[in-house]
Amino acid sequence: MTAFFALATSLLWGLADFGGGVLTRRLPALTVVVVSQGIAAAVLGAIVVATGGWSEAGPRLWFACAAGLAGPVALICFYKALALGPMGVVSPLGTLSVAIPVGVGLFLGERPGPVQAMGIAVAVAGVILAGGPQMRGAPVQRRAIVLTLIAALGFGTVFVLIAEASTSVTGLFLALFVQRVVNVGVGGAALYVSVRRGAPALPATGFPWPSLPALAFVGLADVAANGTYAVAARLGPVTVAAVLASLYPVVTALAARGFLSERLRTLQTAGAGLALLGTVLLATG
Repeated sequence: MTAFFALATSLLWGLADFGGGVLTRRLPALTVVVVSQGIAAAVLGAIVVATGGWSEAGPRLWFACAAGLAGPVALICFYKALALGPMGVVSPLGTLSVAIPVGVGLFLGERPGPVQAMGIAVAVAGVILAGGPQMRGAPVQRRAIVLTLIAALGFGTVFVLIAEASTSVTGLFLALFVQRVVNVGVGGAALYVSVRRGAPALPATGFPWPSLPALAFVGLADVAANGTYAVAARLGPVTVAAVLASLYPVVTALAARGFLSERLRTLQTAGAGLALLGTVLLATG
């Protein structure tokens, strides 16, 4: 079940990142974050009320607040990076975020077996190769890499924090709601400062209402991924859950190939195969 929920996380995050990257080519990254996370917060608020999640309020919600502070920074940096460079190049670098939860798991005493350790190494290498990293080229590419590394640090921090934010299903809904409220607050404040400095919050043509369903999908897929990861981390070793969840860049790269016709090179195809092999080793080890 750990593998199932972790792989569901990678699918949801991969599709959310693809959608966020496409939307950031039409809208400012801050606007994408605030609107998509605002929609997710509204839906989660209704779920919390319906399930009585408020009864689960406690000290663990501080972890959700901290995740809410780190999340917008990571999302904004990552969406900007996706808008600057080919998704198949930028997204795999985001897998470096896995180093943080894996490191925490090892620090807390988790020791994966030999097969799982091999699976971790193979999967991470495969995800990086699946994007065919291009470390040379125009300054835009280097800027995209820097933004992605900052995002990876933020994502890894969220991985760790959200796994500690609840101990029950209803508590998880409440934690995710609090996280999204903080996300919107931080993102909204950043958007306000950005507008005051002269940056537009919307394109000259106004709010693109046809993009609203896509914005909703990005926000809801992102929050669902946080939820499935929290469940995966509770059911099994964090080291395994984090690595399997980090396969989302492969999903983003394949989505870019399917919808944007970004070509996969031989190196990328081989990387995807290694990622799949690493997944099998982790799931069976």
